Formats: sequence, structure tokens, C-alpha cells
Amino acid sequence: MKTPVAVLIFNRPESTARVLEAVKRARPPMLMVVADGPRADRSGESAQCAAARALVDKIDWGCEVRKNYSDINLGCKRRIGSGLGWVFQNAPEAIILEDDCLPHETFFPYCEALLERYREDERVMHIGGNNFGIDEREFGPLSYGFSSFPQVWGWATWRRAWQHFDLTMSAWPSFRGNRGLSELPMRRSLRGRQIRRWEDAYSNRVDTWDFQWHFAVMSRNGLATVPRRNLVSNMGFAPDATHTRDMTSDKAGVPLRALEFPLTHPAFVRAQPALDDYFSTKMLGDSLASRVLGKARRLLSNPRQES
Repeated sequence: MKTPVAVLIFNRPESTARVLEAVKRARPPMLMVVADGPRADRSGESAQCAAARALVDKIDWGCEVRKNYSDINLGCKRRIGSGLGWVFQNAPEAIILEDDCLPHETFFPYCEALLERYREDERVMHIGGNNFGIDEREFGPLSYGFSSFPQVWGWATWRRAWQHFDLTMSAWPSFRGNRGLSELPMRRSLRGRQIRRWEDAYSNRVDTWDFQWHFAVMSRNGLATVPRRNLVSNMGFAPDATHTRDMTSDKAGVPLRALEFPLTHPAFVRAQPALDDYFSTKMLGDSLASRVLGKARRLLSNPRQES
């Protein structure tokens, strides 16, 4: 590998260990670690954060390790927002994993290939590794497609794209007032939910950073790549998670599948309507349907898992 890998960690040493082991197999030349501090009101969290950080000190594959640790708890929004700012101050491009996002080994060469291919193409702002388990027949013979919706469970981008990220979403009132919303590539029934997400992010009603990244990409008609096979699985769905608490979600623990090389590239750099519809529904659609599909998938894979 030639590309730096950034890992965002907090208080989950078990999942952090699995992610770091996957990164170790890829052997990037530089590992950049961003860590938030423990919350003062959470008993035992200080020890958990320390255990996660101790894993970084055991890295032994000969790469350069850079750390950006906070002594206090900044929260998801400020910590990841500022941490990724630090990453792209130090690297022109990077592959990014959170501590609950487990990558397949082919995720890394996929990211590297597309970072190089679209390095100078301003239309492409995001290389996505997760596909929520979409039917690969949607891609035909291609290794990946393009969507307007960036997925952040394992991804990569360039400094030239990240420069448009604004944690405060200062452009939101202007975008909202200039009818930019009417051009969003989603069904009208979902548009209101997207508006509420961005309004909540702008008004500081939600402690997150990814809504702001979605806005940075989508408000500029940017494109995100989507692999035909799922390359990153979110293993962080749990009752004590910050955001992914619904363990019955069909987005939880989507199986990993190898992507074949050499990659077969799309002839045209443009969003595929089928992918936009799929991802807008997955991100904004009916949560009950998501739970039913998630439970059905787990029952098929392990009939004894649920009663």
C-alpha cells in the first residue's frame, strides 16, 4: 500500500482490535489514529478508552503511526470533524475506518485504485466501501457504480474534496432558499426526512458529522463510488452505541464479500438512478421494514440465533 489509513477510535477495544488486525494485513505505510476522550459521567469509560489506545501502541508492522488524541470528550461531531481535518492537513488522500467498521482485505486495493483513477476528477468526491448488501446484479459486469449518496462505513477521499466540508453547514440556508432541495435525487416522500436531517445538523440538534459530509457532497452534485460487493461491515450495532442502536436493522453486520480484480470500470462518470433510489431508501426510508429484513437475514444465517 501507498495510501495512509486513518482509524477513528473511542471506547471499544474489542472491535478496535479487529479493525486494526484487518489494517495490519493491508500494511499501510502510515496509520493515523484519531481518538476521543472519555465522558466524565460514564463509569469505566476511561479504562475502555485507555485499552483502545493501548492497542495502537502495540502496532508492529513497521509503519509510521501518528496520533491525534483528545484528553476530554468532544463528542462525535467535534471529534471526528476536527480529527479528519487533521488527517487531511497531513495527507493529500486517505482511507478512513471507524472502530466498528470491519473491512474485507480487498477494500484497501479497491480504495487505492479509485483514489488514483479519480484523483483529478472533481466530480468524484467519495470512494465508498459499504453497499448495504445491494443485489450485485444492479452493477451488471461493473466492479462499482456511482451514487449521489456517500456512505461513511469505510471510505476514502482526497484533501481536494474534504476542503468543502463545513461542520457548521454555513451554506445550508442559501441552499435551502435557492430551491436546491427540489433537485435532490430522491423520491419526494423521502425529501422531507433529508431536510430534517440537515436542519438538525445545522441547528446543532444532533451530535454527528456525517450529515455535514453528505451535504458537502450532495450540494455540489458530487459523486460517490459504490462497490458491487460489500467491502465493509458495521459491527457496532448495540444498545450502548452512539447512533447505531437498532440491532434488528438490516444494515447491521452485512456480510463481507471479496471484490474481484482487475476492476471493471464504468464507461461514464454519472450517478445511477437505481443506486440513488436504493441508498436514499436505505438512509431515509421505513425503519420497520429495515428491522424485518434484518431479522429475516439473521434467521437464515443462524436459525437458532433468535426465537
